[in-house]
Amino acid sequence: MGKLLWTPSAERVKSSNMHLFMEHVNKTLGKNFEDYAGLYQWSVENIAEFWACFWDWAGIVHSADYRQVVDDPNKMPGAKWFSGAKLNFAQNLLRFKDERTAIVFKGEGREPIRYSYAKLYDAVARMAKALADEGIKAGDRVVGFMPNMPQTIIAMLAASSLGATWSSCSPDFGVKGVLDRFGQIKPTVLFTADGYLFKGKAFDSLEKIRGIVQDMPSLKKIVVVPYISERPDIAALPNAVLWDDFTSLENGLSIDFVQLDFDHPQYIMYSSGTTGLPKCMVQSAGGILVHHAKEHILHTNLTRDDTLFYFTTCGWMMWNWLTSALFTGCTIVLYDGNPFHPTPGVLWELAQDERFTVFGTSAGYIGALMATDYIPKDAADLSSLKTLLSTGSPLSEDAFEWVYKSVKADMQLASIAGGTDLNGCFALGNPMGPVYTSELQCRGLAMAVEAWDENAKPVVGQKGELVCTKAFPSMPLYFWDDPEGAKYHNAYFDTYPGVWRHGDFIEVTPRGGVIMYGRSDATLNPGGVRIGTAEIYTVVDKFEEVADSVVVGQDFDDDIRVILFVKMAEGSALTDELKGRLKKAIRENASPRHVPALIIAVPDIPYTLNMKKVEIAVKNVIEGKPVKNKDALLNPQALDHYANIPELAK
Repeated sequence: MGKLLWTPSAERVKSSNMHLFMEHVNKTLGKNFEDYAGLYQWSVENIAEFWACFWDWAGIVHSADYRQVVDDPNKMPGAKWFSGAKLNFAQNLLRFKDERTAIVFKGEGREPIRYSYAKLYDAVARMAKALADEGIKAGDRVVGFMPNMPQTIIAMLAASSLGATWSSCSPDFGVKGVLDRFGQIKPTVLFTADGYLFKGKAFDSLEKIRGIVQDMPSLKKIVVVPYISERPDIAALPNAVLWDDFTSLENGLSIDFVQLDFDHPQYIMYSSGTTGLPKCMVQSAGGILVHHAKEHILHTNLTRDDTLFYFTTCGWMMWNWLTSALFTGCTIVLYDGNPFHPTPGVLWELAQDERFTVFGTSAGYIGALMATDYIPKDAADLSSLKTLLSTGSPLSEDAFEWVYKSVKADMQLASIAGGTDLNGCFALGNPMGPVYTSELQCRGLAMAVEAWDENAKPVVGQKGELVCTKAFPSMPLYFWDDPEGAKYHNAYFDTYPGVWRHGDFIEVTPRGGVIMYGRSDATLNPGGVRIGTAEIYTVVDKFEEVADSVVVGQDFDDDIRVILFVKMAEGSALTDELKGRLKKAIRENASPRHVPALIIAVPDIPYTLNMKKVEIAVKNVIEGKPVKNKDALLNPQALDHYANIPELAK
C-alpha cells in the first residue's frame, strides 16, 4: 500500500466544493453521506439522479429544460443525454462579463497579457460577428493551428457561439500531421499565428500553412495572428487576412448565442495516430460542458478566487480542459514556449508572479525537473499554491515524494488520468481525501470505473483492465466518417460488448484509489503474467545515470521477453555493473518477472506530440513491423535507433 503523504485539514475539507455539494445532496435528496466513498457509490448507482442534481447546483446556462437526463445509462454506445435541453457552450464559458481577470497569457520571453471577462466577451463578440459575416453557421468546422494564446480561445468561443465545431493542432505539428487531421473534417476557416517561440527562437508557421492549404480546398478563409512579427507577409496565402483586419470594429456588441441541442458537436479530437490515420472523435457541447464543470468545480475545487495554470499545447486535450474552467469564473493562465528556457524555474516564477492556486503539468515535466538541481520551494514564493495536478503518464512513487519535499509540503497532489476520447478523467483528485504515493485519489463521480481480470470480473487490490460499465455524458457522439459506427465500436466495445474498455492497466485499491500501470496494449506478458510498464519505469527513474527509458515486450521463443532501452544521462555509460544494479533493483522492487532479458542503450526515446512514450511503435520496429504514421511523433527519427539491433536477433 502507498505511503500517506498529505491529509487535508478539517477546515479545508468542509470549505471544499465537494463537501458543499455533498451537503446539498443530503439536504435536497434526503441522504446522509459523510465521505466521498458514499457519495461516489450513490453517483454510480444513480447516474441520472446525480447529473440532474449537479446540473441544477452548478448553474448550467440553458434556454430550454431537458425532458430526460439519460434514456439508458447501460446503453453504450448510444445513450442519449439531456434530451430536449437547449444551450450554447460558449455562452456558459462567458457567463461572467465583469472586470475580474479571465486570461493571463505569457509567451516565452514576453511580458504577460491580460484579458478581463468583459474584455474577453467583447473580443469574442467582435470575432463572432466577423465569422457570421463570413457565412459561418452551425455545423461548419473551424480549426486552429495555433500557439496556446488568447486568440485561440477567442476564435473557439466565437465559432462555438454560432454553433460551429472547433478542432485544433499545435504549431509544432508537421504538414502531413495537420492534413491527416484537418484534411478529414474539411474545415471552412483556419486560424493560425505567423509563428511560435521555443527555446529563444522564433519558428515560422506560414510556410507550413502554404503546404497545408494546397491540399485543403474546403478552406474559404485563413485568419493570421501576428505573433513573431508585427505585420507578417501573407500575400502567398490564398484568402488570408490578418486578425485585426478580419475582426469586427464595432463596439458594444452582444453575442447572439445560437441555442443548440445538448448533443450538438462541439469539438473534434484526434487519436495519436501512431497506428494509422488519426481517428476523429466528435464530442458534444453539453457533454463536454457538464463533464468539465464536474471535474473543475468538484474534483479540482475551483472558485472565482482561483488561478488555474496547465502547461499544455492546443494539440492536447488539456487545452480544452483548461479553457472550460472559464465556466467557474476563475483566472486561467496560458503559457507558450519551452518550460525550461531560459531556466528550469520559468514556470515557477510565473506561478509566484501570478499567484497560482492550481498548477497543472505532466508527469514527464516533473521527471525532467527532478533531473535538474532546481528546487521550486527554495526559488519561488509558492504560498498561494493549493493543488498540483499531473497527467499524461503515471507519476512515479519518487515523483510523488519529490513534489512534497521540493515543491510544497501542505498541498494536494492530484495525479489525474483519463483520455482524449472522453476529454476528461476516469480517476482524479478528491479535495476531501488524503494523498498516497503512486495513487490517484479517487474514481470520478458518476464514472463507473472498475478493474477487470482475465475473466471479465471486477477485482480490488489486483491489476486489471480499466473499464467503465455505465455511460457518461462526454463519450464521443461518433467518429468522423464512420457511418456504421464500426470504428467507434472497435475502439472501445469489441472486447466487452456494452462496456467501455479504455486500454489502460490499473488497480483499484481497497480505499477507492487507483494505481495506473500504463497502456494495456503495451502490457508485458512474460510467462503469461501481465506486467505494467509503469512498474519498471518507477524503478529505473530512480537511477541518476539514466535520463529516460522505454520498455517493451519482444516475441521470443514462443514467449515474451522484456527489453529495456535506456537513454543515458550526460557523462554516464551503460556498464555491466550498472546493468546488474538495474536488474537487481527491478527484481527487488517489482518482481523477478519484471527483470529485463536485455538492457540496451539508445540515443533517444520516441514520444508522441503529446509527450507520451510510444512503446508499441518501438515494439513494431524491433520486430520488423511497420510504424504506420510517424507524423504523430514528436521525434520520429528516434525510431531509427531501434531497427536492426544485433542483440535482438532471434
